[in-house]
Amino acid sequence: MENLFRLADHESFFSRRCIWVNGPAIIGAGPSGLATAACLREQGVPFVVLERAECIASLWQKRTYDRLKLHIPKQFCQLPKLPFPEDFPEYPTKKQFIDYLESYAKHFEINPQFNECVQSARYDETSGLWRVKTVSTSAASTRTEVEYICRWLVVATGENAECVMPDIEGLAEFGGDVTHVGEYKSGEKFKGKKVLVVGCGNSGMEVSLDLCNHNASPSLVCRSSVHVLPREVLGKSTFELAVLMMKWLPLWLVDKLLLILAWLVLGNIEKYGLKRPAVGPMEYKNTMGKTPVLDIGALEKVRSRDIKVVPGIKRFLPGQVELVNGEKLDIDSVVLATGYRSNVPSWLQVRKCEFFSKNGFPKAPFPNGWKGKSGLYAVGFARRGLSGASSDAMRIAQDIGQVWKMETKQKKRTTACHRRCISQF
Repeated sequence: MENLFRLADHESFFSRRCIWVNGPAIIGAGPSGLATAACLREQGVPFVVLERAECIASLWQKRTYDRLKLHIPKQFCQLPKLPFPEDFPEYPTKKQFIDYLESYAKHFEINPQFNECVQSARYDETSGLWRVKTVSTSAASTRTEVEYICRWLVVATGENAECVMPDIEGLAEFGGDVTHVGEYKSGEKFKGKKVLVVGCGNSGMEVSLDLCNHNASPSLVCRSSVHVLPREVLGKSTFELAVLMMKWLPLWLVDKLLLILAWLVLGNIEKYGLKRPAVGPMEYKNTMGKTPVLDIGALEKVRSRDIKVVPGIKRFLPGQVELVNGEKLDIDSVVLATGYRSNVPSWLQVRKCEFFSKNGFPKAPFPNGWKGKSGLYAVGFARRGLSGASSDAMRIAQDIGQVWKMETKQKKRTTACHRRCISQF
C-alpha cells in the first residue's frame, strides 16, 4: 500500500484522481479510527485510513494542554487487542497516551494517508459504493484532489472534530487575549493575570487549576448546572465504582449512591456557585451527553476562593466582562473552555439521513448507534469515552469481517489492495 501511494506522488493529477479501496475507508486516525483499523486487521480485512492532519490522534497531540492526564483508570482507556504497558501509572499522562497510540499503530501496521482532508462523502446508489473526495492539506505540495471509491465507510472523526466558538456580545471588542482551550498549553503566559475561563466542564476546571498553579487569578463561568464527583473514593476510582454498580443496580439508584458519595467526600458544592442538575450524573450524561466533572484538585481552589465561580456572561466590554447579575469584572484574558462538536454534517452527503442527526451524532442511542445502512458505520460517537469507541470498533470489524470472509472465502488478507479506476467520475 505504501509503495503504491509513494509512486502516485510522482504521477499527474488525473492519474491518481480516483482510487478503488478494496475494503472500508476509515475517516479519522484518532483512537476510534485506530481501534477500528486494528480490529479489521485481526479480521483480515484490508482498509485505508484517511486523516486530515499529519499525525495520528491530532486532538491529543495538537489540541490538549500540557498537564493533561487520563481522568479514568487506564484499563478503561486501552484500545482493543493491546493493553497499556504494565509500567504505566493508573492515570497515564498525555505523552504516555500518545506514545501508546503510536506503538498501537505500529503494532497493527496501520499507516494512515495523512494530510487528506475529506471534502465530501456520498453513497452512489447506482453502483452501491461510497465516493469519498479528499483534498491534500500538505503545505509542501500543491492542492491535489483524490476520490476514494469503497464499499464501506467508517466515520471515526468523533465527538471533538471542531472547536465550539460561542457568539458572545462584545467579545470582538474585548481587546485582550482570547484563547480556545484547544490552543491552551499551560498557564505560564498568564502569570499574574486575571483570566476568565468560560465553561465549567472537565477542561474548564482543570485549566482553572492550572492557572492557579501558575499564579494567575482565574474566574470560572458556570452558566448552567454541573455534576462534580471525586475522582476516587477511598482509593477506588469513582468511574470504576459506577461501572460496577451499573451492572447490578438500576440507574436511579446508582445516581443516588454517587451523589451520596460525592456529598460525603466533597461536601455541599452549591454554596460555592456550583449548582447540581435536577437529575443524577449518569442520567444527565445519558440524556444530555454531559460528562460529570471528576475533581482532581480544582474544588479545593474553589473553596479557598483562588478560583472564583461566577454566573453567566451578559456581554464583554473593553478590558471587562459584565455578568448576568450585573457585576463587572476587570480581566486581562479569556479562555474558552466551550468544548467541541462533530463535523460530520459538513461533509457527509446523505439524502434524508436516517443514521446521523443534524448535530453530527448517530440518532440511535448506545449501544445501537454504530451501524447505518448501505455500509455506513460510526465509531467514537457513543459518549462512552474510549471504552465505548473500542466496543463500537469491535462490532464494526466483526460485521464487515463476516461479509468479507463470506465473499472472498479467504482466511487472511492483511494488506490493503488499491487500484486506480479506469473511468473518471
